[in-house]
Amino acid sequence: MSACLLAAALAAGCGGDGAVEVQVAGVARQDLVQIVTASGEITPANYANVGAEQMGRITEILVEEGDAVKKGQVLARLETIQPAADVDAQKAGLSLLRTDLRAAEATIAANEATQKAQEAALERAEAELEQADVLYERAASLVKDGLIAREEFDRRRAALRTARAMVAEAEANQGALEAQRQELLARRAGAAQRISQAEAQLRRVRDVLRRYTTVSPIDGIVTDLPVRVGETVVPGIQNSSASLIITIADMSVITAEALVDETDIVNVRLGQKAEITVDALPNQVLTAHVTEIGNTAILRSSGLTTSQSTSSRQEARDFEVTAELENPPQTLRPGMSCTARITTATRQGVLTIPIQALTVRAGEKPGEDVEGVFVAENGTATFRPVETGIAGAGAIEVVSGLGEQDQIVIGGYQALRSLKSGDKIRPAKDSEN
Repeated sequence: MSACLLAAALAAGCGGDGAVEVQVAGVARQDLVQIVTASGEITPANYANVGAEQMGRITEILVEEGDAVKKGQVLARLETIQPAADVDAQKAGLSLLRTDLRAAEATIAANEATQKAQEAALERAEAELEQADVLYERAASLVKDGLIAREEFDRRRAALRTARAMVAEAEANQGALEAQRQELLARRAGAAQRISQAEAQLRRVRDVLRRYTTVSPIDGIVTDLPVRVGETVVPGIQNSSASLIITIADMSVITAEALVDETDIVNVRLGQKAEITVDALPNQVLTAHVTEIGNTAILRSSGLTTSQSTSSRQEARDFEVTAELENPPQTLRPGMSCTARITTATRQGVLTIPIQALTVRAGEKPGEDVEGVFVAENGTATFRPVETGIAGAGAIEVVSGLGEQDQIVIGGYQALRSLKSGDKIRPAKDSEN
């Protein structure tokens, strides 16, 4: 078989002159937009899975799915017979302790009043002792001179002894009252300490009781209510339906979480604009902007991150990208499927060629591949290396290597695959001019 017939069999065919029939088009100058498309779902930026904090039977559910709730609003209650009884018992015990403290304080006040009276009695006894001592000293002097009778001297000496005894008794009483006061102060300190401990215990049992009431941690919408009245919930079991009571989603900030192919993620940047289409809202295009770009690859086959997977196989990977919707409609619900079209780059009035015109040929160095196009010049195909920029819908930017006047080979596929620099070519009838 001749070379021409072989080329005709492999490519688009050739004429009698051996020229390969190809599709030819000119280099165009146009605006170009590079878009990354990814599938995902609608998610709230902030949501809370409200789980059980105590084990118990649900006695009340005060909301339904779709209800709007406020932060701190009561959502559900569990049976509280035992924790409520603990609170009541602790309150009663604390009341008794406070009564004891008040009694101790009253006794201390009475002791202080008695001490004041005893201080006055001691002062009187000391004054009487001083007077008795003066009278005794005078009588002792007079009795020596025989100016008073011995009997009067004895009487004044006895009065001095009595005054001294009265002072000693008053001092003893005052000491006893002071000892009693110190004992009462110790009792009051002990009562105050027991009250402090009881108050702490009351706060603890009240906190336990509080945990039997489920409240909303955020403002939002009830998006999941997997339990019913009468069911028993258990705290601390992750991923268990028995631990989750309600899911609250803050729908004031809604995002689209999409999985972007690893070959496209390098072009995605924070702040880039995106258009979101939701499967449930086919006639609406929602605007958004990129707010978060994942750093960990996700295996497409399993949904696990590469750090979670034990497999070493080479397989397709994605990265999660989050885009915040700018004016989300109220009809959106978490979990709705969506498609994100992220604008990663724009160029105004740049040279472009059809993406299918790009091909690769061996370079001058062994193992080197060069990207380029075949330029149609005077019926001959000439391979010319080009430097490309961003890619749009079916077209790619040419940074260098071509001019606006150039005509290039864009197809067909078999012709481009086998075409060599210097081959004769003939434009097909349906080629662009």
